[in-house]
Amino acid sequence: MNFNLLIARRYFFSRKQKTVINIISWISLIGIAVSTTALIVVLSVYNGIGQLTQSLFNSFDPPLLVEPAKGKTFHTNDIPFAQLQQMPGVAAVSCIVEENAWITHRHNQAIVSLRGVDAHYAAITGLDTLMYEGVYGLKAAVDVPLGTPDTLADPSVYFLLFGAEVYYNLGIREASNDPVAVHIPKRGVAMGMTMDQALNTAYAYPGGNFYIQQDIDNRYVVADIGFVRQLMNYAPDECTALAVALAPHANATKLKGEIRQLLGDHLTVKDRFEQQPIYYKIFRSERLGIYLILALIVLISTLNLVASLSLLVLDKKRDIATLRSMGMQRADIRLTFRIEGMMISAVGVVVGLLLGFLICFIQQQFGIVKMGDNFIVSAFPVAMRAIDFLLTFLLVMAISTLSVFLAVRSNTVAR
Repeated sequence: MNFNLLIARRYFFSRKQKTVINIISWISLIGIAVSTTALIVVLSVYNGIGQLTQSLFNSFDPPLLVEPAKGKTFHTNDIPFAQLQQMPGVAAVSCIVEENAWITHRHNQAIVSLRGVDAHYAAITGLDTLMYEGVYGLKAAVDVPLGTPDTLADPSVYFLLFGAEVYYNLGIREASNDPVAVHIPKRGVAMGMTMDQALNTAYAYPGGNFYIQQDIDNRYVVADIGFVRQLMNYAPDECTALAVALAPHANATKLKGEIRQLLGDHLTVKDRFEQQPIYYKIFRSERLGIYLILALIVLISTLNLVASLSLLVLDKKRDIATLRSMGMQRADIRLTFRIEGMMISAVGVVVGLLLGFLICFIQQQFGIVKMGDNFIVSAFPVAMRAIDFLLTFLLVMAISTLSVFLAVRSNTVAR
């Protein structure tokens, strides 16, 4: 083995007599390095975009969401709500009432998901930090008891926060003085002949809009939970979901199981992955597709390596004959050329990993490649992961090993 390595190293580092072989060897090394760099850079950028998108979802979705397993609503008085709030690892619990609503403003209208939230919601999700216009506030600074007559008819009591696309589709502008009408079908009432008979209607002023993510911006409107409860004729303790915030260093998976055990089977507990299952499945599928496409590019780049080894075998026919006459077995000669092919691959992979790390590091620190002015971040986000470097190294080396084995086996050394 040491003798084989010595010969392979001499072939690799020595200057070859035929220039074309030397050039092809360098091309194969550079090809492997470039494809490795591309794998690292593309995966790191995709990780960065994924983390950015997830952070935007996290600004609206709570760490844990409690929902009824059957039906639409539940009452906090029917569950150990106080015990849930005092559980170790639970920082805060927020009540949510969500319903589809028809919103009209002047001559514009939209069907939206109206999410009523309490005072703890902003601290749990961080929505108050993503306001683009206006300020985070859902209720006027006056004490209006729930159920007060004409509360819903008075738009000065409540404010609505709109997803940016809903906001602009309704033709609302900053500091608008025109109230927005919110319509929700009445519960337990047959469809009437007029809007008053079929719908509960309430009014509120636009409080501003937020930019989070397109699926949220074109769908959601956030309101005070009391406003939505009155529209839906819900009881003061009736909810459609509970948002649970985790204490620092709390284990989400462990806490999820403890909450499920506390609340029983009639309520489900979802983490952030389960709240957005389609998005995370698509994200993982896209990542796998990108990895396979880049793996194909690596496979193509190893064709240069095959050509380089084939020409080297032809160039070293005299050396092979000499080694054979000295008693060296054919298997050992094959091993020598395989070792050289693996040396070319290893150097190319290491150089590619270093270049990929350097490019990603520079992008992280200086943001050289920009995304444009219409995006949330100005430069492409990058997130390097050790597992990507390891998988890239294993992938490229596996493909190179297979190519080297086939290249050496199909040449005259094997005959």
